[in-house]
Amino acid sequence: MTEIVHRDLAAGRWGQLSLAEQLANVGSEVGRMLRWRGRDERLMTGAFERALELLDLTLADRRWRDRLREIARARELLCDAAAGGREYGTTLEALDRYFLAFAVAARSGRFR
Repeated sequence: MTEIVHRDLAAGRWGQLSLAEQLANVGSEVGRMLRWRGRDERLMTGAFERALELLDLTLADRRWRDRLREIARARELLCDAAAGGREYGTTLEALDRYFLAFAVAARSGRFR
């Protein structure tokens, strides 16, 4: 993964989003991974790479330095799920549910 896909976000817009909004965006890519799994490997891989990129942008956001362990763990579990859940038994369905909670919170505006 060498090319930055989310250029406008990497340029600073990502830092204007709440943690819930950032993780909800990651969840959108996880949902795309689920949608394309078994149907189009190229599209699934693209969604995986974008999700990693967004998680890396979230890890680089200094506002969440007290939450780095959780965010890094989510990244690790995403990699596990993409590799078939061999290490921790992680599934894309479980991650989709995890990130959905952030989408709901971001939409309600209660989690900033």
